[in-house]
Amino acid sequence: MTTPAAELRRRARRPEWAGRNYTLLTAAAIVTSLGTHGALIAAAFAVLQSGGDGGDVGLVAAARALPLVLFLLIGGAIADRVPRHRVMVAANALNCVSQAVFAVLVLAGDPQLWQMMLLTALCGTGQAFFNPAAEGMLMSSVSGEQAGRAFALFRMAMHGAAIGGAALGGALIAAVGPGWVLAVDAAAFAVAGVLRAFLDVSHIGTRRPGGGLLADLRDGWKEFSSRPWLWGIVAQFSVVVAVVGAAESVYGPLVARDELGGAGPWGAALAAFGVGTLGGALLMMRWKPRRMLLAGTLCVFPLAAPSAALAVPLPVAGLAAVMLLSGVAIEVFGVAWMTALHQEIPEAMLSRVSAYDWFGSVAMLPLATALAGPAEGLFGRRESLWGCAALVVLVTAAVLFVPDVRNLTRRTKEVAVGTAVTPSADAESAVGRLG
Repeated sequence: MTTPAAELRRRARRPEWAGRNYTLLTAAAIVTSLGTHGALIAAAFAVLQSGGDGGDVGLVAAARALPLVLFLLIGGAIADRVPRHRVMVAANALNCVSQAVFAVLVLAGDPQLWQMMLLTALCGTGQAFFNPAAEGMLMSSVSGEQAGRAFALFRMAMHGAAIGGAALGGALIAAVGPGWVLAVDAAAFAVAGVLRAFLDVSHIGTRRPGGGLLADLRDGWKEFSSRPWLWGIVAQFSVVVAVVGAAESVYGPLVARDELGGAGPWGAALAAFGVGTLGGALLMMRWKPRRMLLAGTLCVFPLAAPSAALAVPLPVAGLAAVMLLSGVAIEVFGVAWMTALHQEIPEAMLSRVSAYDWFGSVAMLPLATALAGPAEGLFGRRESLWGCAALVVLVTAAVLFVPDVRNLTRRTKEVAVGTAVTPSADAESAVGRLG
């Protein structure tokens, strides 16, 4: 029997909304972020170390991205059919094995390009199944008015681990080589999988038998397409993610090499962006905008600033300041977006809706990065960067014409089970939501 003193000590250790699932999910996310962000750098250096060039690095990166796009929708449907933590653990196991084999090949000394592409494709496949399940599990693990704060803390922990993982990974690559960093990533996936195996899904109702995978995908599409604010913002981000990704992954390093003094200044700018994401998450732990989608969407406009800064180009200090601001802005949007999904989407649909969200947001990214080079040759680098900035502003202004984007408001009280206030009543009634 729990004594009052023991209960008080338990509450003093962590906030009321930080339940067991939330704690496990956050700890697992920190572990995988530490490993993965170092491994992404290690994979590129493994390709170069084996005699590959920049084009080969791009092929390995594309091999990871393609299955992520192809399997996201299937992953979302499966995550709403079976217990989500099982999908997460299975995906972590696949990632663990693929990264371990990659590490062994690199440490053995002669990995082939096709082997590295295959193993990174397996890793991308695991992520395609993991991401919708993880987002659904996260949002089903937090409840009440503190959901936004929980989401902000989760994202702050994940981003902090990502910054640390990239820095640690770079140092380890220099000290012991990329193979050992890939081995650390495999171990991180193993540890995270064990943590996620202990998630409690008893609060999630039993899924009703459906009409098959295609029927589940159709139901998810109906849920997604019936909300203009949802598909409108996803359509906006299909363009935003594509052009920002092209600007920062293709043009940014080129501008840094030709006009800013090399890789060091670009690394400093990216670090400033990472610090900004931490600041934005910290801000959203305290700020609860009533019109959350309006506040979040207004914060997308600053994402045009890095492309404009590269087009000028600004000196390193100015570029770092712009990247810092954009990091804060994207976190404000990210927390507002997760809070809106948590409030409005029924629990049984969370993973499928998340899959359509992910799919729409990243589907154009491979095409945009592939076309960045030809666009530079056709229009010029500076003009292409100004075009990226203009597209961010244009699509963000357009989505503000959707009434629900401007008017959707945060509810301050839980919706009682069975209350027919909105279609999201059963989402709000889930016990222990995690952002």
